[in-house]
Amino acid sequence: MYTRQLQVYKGIDNVLDFKLLNADQKPITTLNDHTIKFQAFDENKSLIIEHDGVVVNASLGLFKVTITDNDLLNVKQQYLSYSIYLVDSNGDNKLTYSDAHFGGCGTIYVDACQFPGPRDTHSVAAFMEVTEDIPYWKSETINAEPGINGNDALHTAVVYTNGYAGDVVVQATLDNQPGNTWSDVASVTLDGSETTPTPVNFNGVFSHLRFKTTANPANKISKVLVRN
Repeated sequence: MYTRQLQVYKGIDNVLDFKLLNADQKPITTLNDHTIKFQAFDENKSLIIEHDGVVVNASLGLFKVTITDNDLLNVKQQYLSYSIYLVDSNGDNKLTYSDAHFGGCGTIYVDACQFPGPRDTHSVAAFMEVTEDIPYWKSETINAEPGINGNDALHTAVVYTNGYAGDVVVQATLDNQPGNTWSDVASVTLDGSETTPTPVNFNGVFSHLRFKTTANPANKISKVLVRN
């Protein structure tokens, strides 16, 4: 089975057509007697996609594999390696080759240019108590990505709680390196009865963001997700 580099696109289902040939360039006509296995691996050689091939025309050695939109949802634009093997009725594996030099793996390029998808979501889960006259808890800081935002930049945060009662305050800074200069830009008050995540939207171009709570969030705020 000799092939060029394949290319698939994020945001759509991709149907890949294959033709399985023997050493004499004749079609393998026993596809219906085997299960066709397709596997794709990332740059760390971790298996991220696995599908069975579907026979299209056994007499011509033709089969197809569909890589779905969902398969590529969390896959960044990159090169993947893939392999195809056959499993016979006895459960024995039969290797196929992707080139004339008996290479076992081919290459797939995942292209995100046409359907880039949503921006990455930042997750905040760690809080530290600050002891002052009125104690509060502050989260780790995250990059507010000012370079991708205009003057009316919209940010969305979602607070995941379980019985938390108190305020959750969004704080922002314009400093290149997070220091002690923080301003409150949005807040939400919770009473502990919430059964669904609570959203909060705010606008502005900032360098970094963090979250402040007026009550101990331990075991009551599982995470805050942020999309800039």
